Amino acid sequence: MKATARAHTNIALIKYWGKKNQNFILPYNSSLSMTLDAFYTDTTVEFSSGFTTNQFYLNGELVNDEMTDRVFNHIHKIKTLLNQLDLPNFTVTSTNHVPTAAGLASSSSGFAALTAAAVKAMGLDLSKSELSRLARLGSGSATRSLFGGFAMWSTGNDLTSVGSAIDEHPEMDLHLLAIETNGARKKIPSRSGMQNTVETSAYYDAWVQKAKNDLDLMTYAIKQNDFELLGKVAENNAMAMHATNLAAVPSFTYFEPDTLVAMQAVQELRNNGISCYYTLDAGPNLKILTQSKNIDAIKAYFNKKLPKATIIQATFGPGIQYLS
Repeated sequence: MKATARAHTNIALIKYWGKKNQNFILPYNSSLSMTLDAFYTDTTVEFSSGFTTNQFYLNGELVNDEMTDRVFNHIHKIKTLLNQLDLPNFTVTSTNHVPTAAGLASSSSGFAALTAAAVKAMGLDLSKSELSRLARLGSGSATRSLFGGFAMWSTGNDLTSVGSAIDEHPEMDLHLLAIETNGARKKIPSRSGMQNTVETSAYYDAWVQKAKNDLDLMTYAIKQNDFELLGKVAENNAMAMHATNLAAVPSFTYFEPDTLVAMQAVQELRNNGISCYYTLDAGPNLKILTQSKNIDAIKAYFNKKLPKATIIQATFGPGIQYLS
């Protein structure tokens, strides 16, 4: 009983930041993302009576830490919900082509691939929507990585808060440049950061309402194939999310000095007539949204501004794929 799945990570253009239910991972607001072709996770799950214990390998190394607990707990939840508790021990082998926990949404591809591989290894055939409900219990953003192109994760209850496709094969000329200035694990995990914000930030209620309004604008931009509107809404939404962190108690930020340099560089490029916008999740690494004609100019500018940064180019990626 063995299966391998590949899931691509996504970047939220309308952010998810805060849960109304911790146990079921239910968000206060719906979110919308772009699935990326350059970042992905390959995960194999095998159940075997020959295994004396459960094991988790990440990037070729046996792991025994908090992430191992999350992986094992997630498999147990899936087994429970699908009435598969009689299955034998398992081994999870995962290769992450995403900088883990550095603000590039590694958990989205990780838990989407883990969910899909586990369910297939059980011999079950579930829809993407059903898989997204299960993936949500591991990581909320994983709901969107089951789908390619533009995807949405809806707020709701345990049954209705699932991922869905907005457009899995977009025609929009949209590219992303990930400016990696820090590949280290972030100091404040997303889960604790967002919970602190929900509980203490004076801006949080306003954020939820703004996210709802921004979602309508973003959906309209996608339907109209309007890159400029998409970029403006995405950048403003990201900054509003990070503003809630600054107003939390205690105040915190994921920004680092190079983050601010990168933001300023994008503004300078726009002032020089090069259309580009930025977004970033819970981490220091900026992601630039632009069109194909501007990629070379942006790369050249950032090579001067941040010569030590790694620049990775991406565009739309596919939904869940089964490799075996």
